[in-house]
Amino acid sequence: MQFGQHIQKLLEGKPKVIVIDFKNVSFMDSSGLGALVLSLKTVRAAGAKLFLCSVNEQVMMLLQLTDMDKILKIYESREEFEKMMKMM
Repeated sequence: MQFGQHIQKLLEGKPKVIVIDFKNVSFMDSSGLGALVLSLKTVRAAGAKLFLCSVNEQVMMLLQLTDMDKILKIYESREEFEKMMKMM
């Protein structure tokens, strides 16, 4: 299943939040960035929020170069994300 299809499948359950954990992602190119942007639009259109966590240095550089780090909320780790969710 492709990334965009996976996001669509998740949205069928009408979640309020989707978190993408980048823990096992060591590299992302412009195709991955495009899929992420499309997913962000899809998630927002469904009335949900998209968060990222555990983004490595290389992926973070790409997000910063494209200003996506200003659009997406990025957490240092899954634990930090879960801690934030408990406070809401």
